[in-house]
Amino acid sequence: MSRLVVLAVDDEPPALDELAYLLTTDGRVSQVHRAGDATEALRVLRDTEVDAVFLDIRMPGLDGMELARLLHRFARPPAIVFVTAYDDGAVDAFDLGVTDYVRKPVRAERLAESLRRVAGRRATPVAPAAAQVDEPSIPVELAGTTRMLPRSAVRWVEAQGDYARLHTADASHLVRVPLATLAERWAAAGFVRIHRSYLVQLRLVTELRLTQSGYVVSVDSVELPVSRRHTRELKDRLIRAAKHDWTR
Repeated sequence: MSRLVVLAVDDEPPALDELAYLLTTDGRVSQVHRAGDATEALRVLRDTEVDAVFLDIRMPGLDGMELARLLHRFARPPAIVFVTAYDDGAVDAFDLGVTDYVRKPVRAERLAESLRRVAGRRATPVAPAAAQVDEPSIPVELAGTTRMLPRSAVRWVEAQGDYARLHTADASHLVRVPLATLAERWAAAGFVRIHRSYLVQLRLVTELRLTQSGYVVSVDSVELPVSRRHTRELKDRLIRAAKHDWTR
């Protein structure tokens, strides 16, 4: 397979120099283009086809998130890797289906993992952009490294202040995203608010049961409380889902 052509975008020259240097030292990369802002990046992309854009988020003018949304509309969008000192762009990055989310200061081994993902994405045949459905993922911290967790792996979500804890079958991950934001953005994927502190994947609910203290649902043998205000809606959703399964 031919080596990768990439574009590094950062408005801070030292950070851009460091990122470009690390990219050039990886054997999978054949050429690194540079841009100091989104406007310059679009000029490069107008004249050059690149496999991936390594992109800072906080930049003057058109920021990295806005640029990523533009790139997402390309007929053949490049892979997008956010390279940032902040984690508050995680949920927006998830919505855009980015390939990776790398925290500064950038380490060579972490960047190598991003390039591996970019190369794997290019090696996998994909449908045209209009018909393509990517597996949505959200960046999470795991042993000091940011990983992309597929939304399909999340079983239920628990509010913890202004953060949310994503529970999978065998682990949990704290993300800097309010539960209300996830409830709104994940509703179309089958996640249902059952309590001010809990969001569950409806298809994984195995039981709705009345106890002395109120209703609870079971997800992966874990019982979660259902608030009174959400009980009727949850019952209706479960009945509709069951009827759909019966009539398929």
